[in-house]
Amino acid sequence: MTEAYRGVIGAFPYAFRQGDSLFFRLYVIVGTLAALFIGGLFTLALVVWIGQTASTPGGQLTLSRTFIAVVGLFTAGPLLAPTLLVARKHRKGLSYHPRYDTIMAVLGYAFLVSLYLAAIISMPESFRPEPSGLTAPIVAVLYAIPQLGAIAPPAGLLGLMAAVHYVLSR
Repeated sequence: MTEAYRGVIGAFPYAFRQGDSLFFRLYVIVGTLAALFIGGLFTLALVVWIGQTASTPGGQLTLSRTFIAVVGLFTAGPLLAPTLLVARKHRKGLSYHPRYDTIMAVLGYAFLVSLYLAAIISMPESFRPEPSGLTAPIVAVLYAIPQLGAIAPPAGLLGLMAAVHYVLSR
């Protein structure tokens, strides 16, 4: 007997209650907080950008403002996807792989790590600290990747998340 949730906001407590694994329930909390934090960062970036360019006429600046919002959606949205997909699975009573909840949580955490890797890759050279410590070789390899390559880790994980959902839901 499953109780229905009301809208997107109600999906989060519903997914938390109905989740099959403790690992997934932890992801509901971590993924939601991370998405709220990242969404807040992009919102603040948009507000600052609008404030800095308020006196300039539209055109290319309007496009860049929209770009900030779209990148924010493509960054925070996939963090919410595992929670929303699992909530949908339980609400509709669909038959999925027995470990679907846990696998989607793993992919959600992996997407969070891919965002961190993308941030390291896209960091301007003037802000990059010298790699040191145990992770120095890994950081040096990430620094060597062109900044445009920062798109690859999150985009790859997003594609993997979609493919795994498709395969496990059949």
